[in-house]
Amino acid sequence: MATSDIRAIDIFTKAVELGSIRRAAAAQGVSPQAASQALAGLEDRLGVRLLHRTTRSIALTHEGQQFLEAARPALAALERAVDRVRSAKDEIAGPLRIVAPQYAFLPLLWPLVDEFCRRHPAIEPDVKLEDRIGNWVQDRADVGFRIGSAPEDGVAARRLFAMQLIVCAAPAYIAAHGAPATIEQLTAHRCSVLRHAGTGRVLPWLLKLGGEVVSLDLPPALSTNDVALETEAVLSGQVIGMLSGLAAAPLIRAGRLVPLLAAHATDHLSVHIYYGSRAAQPTRVRAFIDLAVERLAGSSAYVLDARELAAAEAKGRRKKRR
Repeated sequence: MATSDIRAIDIFTKAVELGSIRRAAAAQGVSPQAASQALAGLEDRLGVRLLHRTTRSIALTHEGQQFLEAARPALAALERAVDRVRSAKDEIAGPLRIVAPQYAFLPLLWPLVDEFCRRHPAIEPDVKLEDRIGNWVQDRADVGFRIGSAPEDGVAARRLFAMQLIVCAAPAYIAAHGAPATIEQLTAHRCSVLRHAGTGRVLPWLLKLGGEVVSLDLPPALSTNDVALETEAVLSGQVIGMLSGLAAAPLIRAGRLVPLLAAHATDHLSVHIYYGSRAAQPTRVRAFIDLAVERLAGSSAYVLDARELAAAEAKGRRKKRR
């Protein structure tokens, strides 16, 4: 059914209710001429006359009475549906679809979702974690997170914080094998490499050298496609690993890992939050975005500045010398 027909049916029922096409036009915010034309067009499309009209009054025809009895419940149901959608838009309740990378993201994402659900118990989070770069429409996402560059055109994005890549070792590894003092010495150490979860391709280590980011392929003592497993292997003292700040920063601050070659740690990647146009978002989506920005934008929880990295490396190396 065309939008013009719905508008005409609304004018028709309002005219019957108010007893005048002129009063119905005023109630609908249109001119009397436009209302008369809409009714005439509806009658033409139906092939029947709905109203007897004079300059001063209107009366239902037999077909008009039948049509009115059928149309009123449908219009009432449509109005209820519109009211429901409008009220739901302003309510912080219902499904919230979130997509995020599986890569080391759980420690960051779950506290955020947990806090939001505690604030708004009627929220129903639907969280999808995977490392592929998905399609915004196909994923039907309300909010997404991405590591790397900003998302494609068509969505709004905000950078939250830099994601560092830091060479790390456990104190136990340094005690047993020492620590590399230069990038070149890495080939003499037991290093872990990460395989892309989707393609299985071995990912190179990325290091900052002379103001540029360089790739380094290392013979692996361990390879895996799971960040959590790699982190556990590094913590156990089996290998040196290049870990993201998401995984490494809390462990370095707790003294469980030591950053190595800290001057070469990179921060060229970023964590972004992305979403559709804020103008059309339900309140629940806007509220979650606002909480994410409040908690994560510019956060230092997963980022160590150059001074903190250098101090942690120096402290870890001193323990080895003792």
